[in-house]
Amino acid sequence: MLDFINHWPVLWREFGQICLTFLLTAVIGGEREHEEHTAGVRTFPLVGIASCGCLLIFGSTSSADQSRVLQGIVTGIGFVGAGAILREGATVRGTATAASIWNAGIIGASIGTGHYEIGVLLTLLNLFTLHVLMPLKNWLDSRNRARRPQ
Repeated sequence: MLDFINHWPVLWREFGQICLTFLLTAVIGGEREHEEHTAGVRTFPLVGIASCGCLLIFGSTSSADQSRVLQGIVTGIGFVGAGAILREGATVRGTATAASIWNAGIIGASIGTGHYEIGVLLTLLNLFTLHVLMPLKNWLDSRNRARRPQ
């Protein structure tokens, strides 16, 4: 019991890190949900907090161990993201969602290792890319369609 009390400040910091990860990745998941993609408000926070939790668990180990954990996280999230990619005839959909899932894992990893500013920046850039750059993507797509011979 005394050991638990001695670790109380660390437990609160880690709780805060997991909550921050949840909030940052839920915002991205909410955006994907709003756009009616296959992965959304549940998937993104789960990927983020799992990554954060893994790195918090191995936070006191050597940097080589942390590196191996991070490599496993990155690989595993690739499989989750692959499930978001759909092929409809000649069209492939879901690559931005898959990349965002991968980014959610990295957001969790950055918060889990104490790099809060990187996690916040990755969240903002992810939202910028998904939301603000969408009109540019639509314009480029329509321009490319107009150039193709019928």
